[in-house]
Amino acid sequence: MANSLPAAVRSGALSQPTLSYFLMFIAIGMVSGILGPSLTHLAEQTGSTMSQIALLFTARALGVMCGAVITGRLLDRFDGHRIILVMILLTLVSMLLVPLSPLLLMMLVIFVLGYAEVSINVGGNLMLMRCYRERSGPYISALHFCFGLGAMTVPLLVVWSLNLSGAVIWSFWAVALLLLMVGLMLFPQPSPSPPETQVAESEDKPVDLPLFLILLLMFSIYVGIEMTYAGWISTYAVLEGLSSSDSAYLVSVFWFSLSIGRLLAIPLLRTGRYMTILLGCFLLAVMMIISLIKGALSLFWITLLFGLSMSAIFPTLFTLGSLLLKLNGKLTGLIFLSCGVGAMVAPSLTGPLIDKFSAAAMPLLLLGMLLVMLLGVVALRLRTRFLYVENDRL
Repeated sequence: MANSLPAAVRSGALSQPTLSYFLMFIAIGMVSGILGPSLTHLAEQTGSTMSQIALLFTARALGVMCGAVITGRLLDRFDGHRIILVMILLTLVSMLLVPLSPLLLMMLVIFVLGYAEVSINVGGNLMLMRCYRERSGPYISALHFCFGLGAMTVPLLVVWSLNLSGAVIWSFWAVALLLLMVGLMLFPQPSPSPPETQVAESEDKPVDLPLFLILLLMFSIYVGIEMTYAGWISTYAVLEGLSSSDSAYLVSVFWFSLSIGRLLAIPLLRTGRYMTILLGCFLLAVMMIISLIKGALSLFWITLLFGLSMSAIFPTLFTLGSLLLKLNGKLTGLIFLSCGVGAMVAPSLTGPLIDKFSAAAMPLLLLGMLLVMLLGVVALRLRTRFLYVENDRL
């Protein structure tokens, strides 16, 4: 394994592994986003009802949770690139098998796909942090832009496959081909290793539990907010009187805005003013949700600005975590586990709340979660001051 920073990294240029990580996250974004637009076609293929085919989401979520915990620990003990390559291989095989499988086998394959997908996600973030260390913030933001780019473009791939053959098989296999290219690029490249000081600290110094729990809660709520808005804004818009066709575009606007915002966040993260960035993001987000409640702006502008407000939060929190806690594979895995919990719990609460209290319950739920996250920023700042963090710019 490489024991020092690559020369390209020291000079400020992109290293070859970094380019591989970016391409890998475009592919993983496609893997993450392909199930939704393919769901009805997979149901027809397997002769399943929508209730039965919806179990694929449960299988994927279980795989994600297992992968986040198990692979995070493996990344601390074994060569990072080799583990990622095994996960790429599992993902590739799963993408080949999904459009050919009956329902029962497909559930198992989707479980494996979720396991491998989150393992690549954890591994890519961790390798990039090891590569750039205290300067990783902008690169993390660019990495997640690539993920969003893949998630945005994969519906077009599904449409292409349907026009080509009337089935989704070629879209799955096209993503598998991209994964194969990524694996071939990554195979000869040595893994970045954690600095010796980080290894020593992880062995000798216990993690500050209150600080880590604050971060876990913030990651979980953030992903819950993101998934709730993306998953329910179209339904909310229809219930508020917007046409179905216009409502459907709001999801694309949100993901487009979120992805572009992560590009715009790169120069902000270079300043190192992480707490200021978080506060600015949350204040804009709260303003947009209040505008949603009051009807002060059109849904298009609210969605566009809300996506921008949320875009820098994840990379900023992740960079803060790496600086404050010297994140290793185990801790990174737990972070992604908390993200998975947030992605499951918050959106699942939204439907019953809308049924009981009307569509107005959704923005109120989002506002409540945002206010909890604002309190989390305050708690994070107080805890870092208590621990005498040296970097005053936080």
